[in-house]
Amino acid sequence: MRTTLNISMPPLQKKNVDRMIKDYNYASTSEFFRDAVRALEEDKLIKDIMKSEKEFAAGKGRRLRSLKDLM
Repeated sequence: MRTTLNISMPPLQKKNVDRMIKDYNYASTSEFFRDAVRALEEDKLIKDIMKSEKEFAAGKGRRLRSLKDLM
């Protein structure tokens, strides 16, 4: 099931969104915003993984041997 979300934005921003929808061949405004949210979620996940890798490399992590080690 989907939920409707209404947003407001300045006219220039709306014009830019409309241009990107056309330039990138999105079928709809909804498709554009769903893709944008997915991209932000993916970017956050990548940043979180990179942060974890840096912490692990600095010796701040620990290797888990089983799921019980999470508790």
